[in-house]
Amino acid sequence: MSDITIHPLGLNAATVDALAALIVETVAGGGSVSFMHPFALEDARAFWRGSLTAADEGQRIVLGAFDGGMLVGTLTLLLDCPPNQPHRAEFAKMMTRPSHRGRGVATALIRAAEQIARAKGRTLIVLDTASDGGAGPLYERCGFRLAGEIPNYALKPHGGYTGTLYYYKELA
Repeated sequence: MSDITIHPLGLNAATVDALAALIVETVAGGGSVSFMHPFALEDARAFWRGSLTAADEGQRIVLGAFDGGMLVGTLTLLLDCPPNQPHRAEFAKMMTRPSHRGRGVATALIRAAEQIARAKGRTLIVLDTASDGGAGPLYERCGFRLAGEIPNYALKPHGGYTGTLYYYKELA
């Protein structure tokens, strides 16, 4: 884990390509990140161009975890909340390359996002993850509390329904 570095990502072609490859690999592997398999690389690029444009506008922060020069993980911190929720942020699109799972990449991304959220004056983080094969145990190890589950919330990338688990964490 010592070789992993984490930093916010900006909009450029190389970053879009790296993120697109990661999300296509994640979806192909059954990761529930809002898309269905097969997920076309150009559609993935379009998604990340939009997400990084929103980041450049201050609506979110897209973090990248790198091992050397290779993107091995990402987590998005959504900051664009309604006016009555200026204290809240949301996690989205957390992914770790299969070759780097179990090595602390996701935990490092979570800790970095929490630190940024605190610096931005956020005191509450919410997120959701798939009931089937999602990252619930990881979030619980990182101090998130389960608020509840909605059954049959979304389709899995290869078909069939999965529920979603909603988590929250109050930041000190």
